[in-house]
Parts: sequence; structure tokens; C-alpha cells
Amino acid sequence: MPGEPDRRVDREALRARIPGWGADLDPADRPAVPRLRYDRAATGAHWEFPERQPERWPRERSLEHAGLPPVFGTSCPPKGFSGVLRRHAYRRYSEGRAAHWLILLAADRIDAWESHLASFATLRPDNPVTETGVRAEFTRHGLSSRTGHQRTDLSHQWLDPLLVAGPWVLAGGAALAAGRALLRRVR
Repeated sequence: MPGEPDRRVDREALRARIPGWGADLDPADRPAVPRLRYDRAATGAHWEFPERQPERWPRERSLEHAGLPPVFGTSCPPKGFSGVLRRHAYRRYSEGRAAHWLILLAADRIDAWESHLASFATLRPDNPVTETGVRAEFTRHGLSSRTGHQRTDLSHQWLDPLLVAGPWVLAGGAALAAGRALLRRVR
């Protein structure tokens, strides 16, 4: 039914489950308390709670939230080692902890590398020269667009090739070294 959602919670259970929960329960410590009063006429919302989307596999959910929203994304389910890291971040750490977000950032980077490696098993593997914009630097006036202008990215442009091409060069060097070592062992 329309109106304010049911917000009855067992505070002691939340305090036991989520580290640091309830630190701002005292209204004297909360500067936004007057604005938190619910005014049904001021919202302008006239809707019924939608039917919940079925959960086909266990979804990551924050410690702070008991359930999922009625509709949630399913286009990119967690997979591989990055999925294991994501599940760990949501299962172990609150969203208020830096560890939660740092693990999610690491999982994003690992997911990118997993996707790069998986592309080599396809007929069209990733092409780092065209997909990172290296070729466009020479064919689309890359250098002339940077000279004589007050661009803020000029201060770190020397670092960009290292960050973009460096991992590919290192991966190629590691593959070459592994191939040489394998050939030495075979001989």
C-alpha cells in the first residue's frame, strides 16, 4: 500500500550483526532529524509496492540491508576469482568500512584481467593497440591536440603509456620468459 515503508527493526539484532550499527540513533547527534519526518502529501508518490523480481542465484547484499530491492540487475553475475572477492566483501564487511570498497576495487581490476585472458580463447581476442587508443594518438592528431593548450591532463600524460601499455608489455615478457624456460626444460 502507498505510504511510508515498514521500518520496524530489531535494533539489538542489527547491533550484533553489523559492527558500529546504531552510532547515530540519538536524535541529538543527527543534524537532519527535522527533515526525516515523513509527510505523505509532500512526496507526490502514488504507487503500490511492485512485485519482487525472482532471485535466481544468491545475490550479493550488504550487511546493512536484509533484502534486495524489488528489481535488481542480473546482467553481469559475479564469476571467477573476482566473484569470490565480491561475495567476501559483501559477506564480511559493512559498506562503511574501507576494506569493503577496496576489495570491490580489486575485484573490478581482477575481473578486467579475467576478461582479457578469456578473450584469448575466442576468435577475436582483445587488441590493446586499438582498444586503448594508442593507434588514435598517431592517426587522429594526438600530439597536436596537446601542444599549445592549457589542458590539465598534460601533467600526467607521461604516465599514461606506462599505465595502459605497461601491463601488456609485462604480460608479454612473462609469457616469453615462461616459453623460454619451458623450451630449456624440454631440451
